[in-house]
Amino acid sequence: MKLFNMKTLATFVAAATMFATSNVSAKTTLRFGYEAPRNDSQHIAAEKFNELLQEKAKGEIELKLFPDSTLGNSQTMISGVRTGTIDIEMSGSPNFTGLEQKLNVIDIPFIFKDREHAFKVLDGEIGQGLLKELESKNIKALAFWDVGFRALSNSKHTVTKPEDISGLKVRTNQNPMYIEAFTLLGGNPVPMPLAELYTALETRAVDAQEHPIGIFWSNKLFEVQKFLSLTNHGYTPLIVAMNKKKFDKLSPELQTALLEAAKEAGQFQRELNIKNEKEIVENLRKEGVEVTETIDQAPFKAVIEAKVRQSFIDKNGDELIKAIDALQ
Repeated sequence: MKLFNMKTLATFVAAATMFATSNVSAKTTLRFGYEAPRNDSQHIAAEKFNELLQEKAKGEIELKLFPDSTLGNSQTMISGVRTGTIDIEMSGSPNFTGLEQKLNVIDIPFIFKDREHAFKVLDGEIGQGLLKELESKNIKALAFWDVGFRALSNSKHTVTKPEDISGLKVRTNQNPMYIEAFTLLGGNPVPMPLAELYTALETRAVDAQEHPIGIFWSNKLFEVQKFLSLTNHGYTPLIVAMNKKKFDKLSPELQTALLEAAKEAGQFQRELNIKNEKEIVENLRKEGVEVTETIDQAPFKAVIEAKVRQSFIDKNGDELIKAIDALQ
């Protein structure tokens, strides 16, 4: 057999080294899905996340974005993240409570005094501890983002007091805290995915829905709902969730890049939502929506607050509730 000469050997070694180096530095693309449309702050923040991540990871990771329920509804995407068919997804925290019922504490009506209170809880020991609970379900929660304080819309009449909700078929998510709350208020809760909501409202399969006004605007629900009350009955954060096995396989540097970029993009989105809210209210009025901004929360609290809190305490104890109340 003819031996390699030194020149041939050097060429072979250089090519092998180049191949190995290109493999090591190959860019990782992560599929990131969510229900919100492209005009929502969630998508804008996802683009910011991608920008920050590529900068922090020096181009080694990029995100491929799938807005508008392209990869399925929240439950489908959460399942996909757990099994690894989807790398990252974001959904409102109520969608994760079937995996970890302690997260229900976030959805107790009126538990947060204001946004500052909510952010203090979520960014601190309580919130980060709740995110860590998801790791046993093969989910690495990267950060809390923002959906906002929830408002109630309907197609029938103005809502300013609990009696106005009686008899309304209200779309809620599947979270038991909201289902119980609207049952106590005399409504008929109907859980369903966001992707099905517009049609359900248009055909009057449901009369009402409750989402923060950003979702109400970006999903054009104002086209089929003409009464909106800023009840602020609950605050909902987003959870940006990644397949834990895939996260764990990344280098420590890339893990840090993901966590830092997710946190910074979440802060960017919070500020964007706060900035946009007044403009959204003005735009809704231009679209013919009757927006009731000032609501006396006391009658609503009297009906639901104590009973829903007790339902949580019966299953999970009162430690989390006391800790959240102490941060007001």
